[in-house]
Amino acid sequence: MRDVSDVQTADAHTAHWQRIATEGFTIIPDVLAPDVVASLVEDFERLHHTLEVRPARNAFEGTKTLRVYNLLTHGSAWQQIPTHPEVLPVVEGVLDGGCLISSLSSITIGPGEVAQPIHADDQLIPLPKPHVPTVCNTMWALTDFTEDNGATRVIAKSHLATESPTLGAPYESAPAEMSAGSVLVWHGSLWHGGGANHTDQTRIGIAMNYCAGWIRQQENQQLGIARDLAATFSPRLQELCGYGVYHGLIGHIDRRSPADRLLRDAATSEDGSMAWDHV
Repeated sequence: MRDVSDVQTADAHTAHWQRIATEGFTIIPDVLAPDVVASLVEDFERLHHTLEVRPARNAFEGTKTLRVYNLLTHGSAWQQIPTHPEVLPVVEGVLDGGCLISSLSSITIGPGEVAQPIHADDQLIPLPKPHVPTVCNTMWALTDFTEDNGATRVIAKSHLATESPTLGAPYESAPAEMSAGSVLVWHGSLWHGGGANHTDQTRIGIAMNYCAGWIRQQENQQLGIARDLAATFSPRLQELCGYGVYHGLIGHIDRRSPADRLLRDAATSEDGSMAWDHV
């Protein structure tokens, strides 16, 4: 007999999948505890200082917004984000279990920042729309997200559109308001963008982005993360970084997974099960 909590979790995942399918997005509340949120915010202060992070010079990244890319290389605290048990299953339900980390970065929207252009995260992928999900992205709130401080703005049901938005064009959108510790999850075709910050406080979020296992990742995880560091990751995190084999075929090295070939002792590794072994 299944545990009641397991049934409730499965029901919650199903509800999120249905909302993403119909509306294009969902919000998972209270994923991170307040003490975890506080520690991650403190770590951003360290990173902004040590990396001497400065705003970009373009409207898309923001001229009053601080971003830190490739977070997995900046401390073990960030390893909890990609594999979080309350969020990853929702993403896997949109893509599949072979999904990959596309990028993991921070977005700290400062006071006075203007709204980001409305866009779709998959609009550079040359496939006719609407199409099967190729990207599923998430925004983790480390401060409360409000309309005033720059909450991500979304256009419900736009993931079903037959085209992508025109960058810079005006569109009616609504703020995805949520409390600190909550996570916004959306279909990669959803039209959305960061909001304007009309307050005197920063809006801090983590952009944890995933792609299907057959799509090229936004950030090159295999070259961007040192091999000795990747070797310390959990097996699931290694797979999410691209050290696995998708559907027993895509990404293998001489019939071995990249993890077996590159991160482990080759003498103790065995040939993996490949797709053609079952034909």
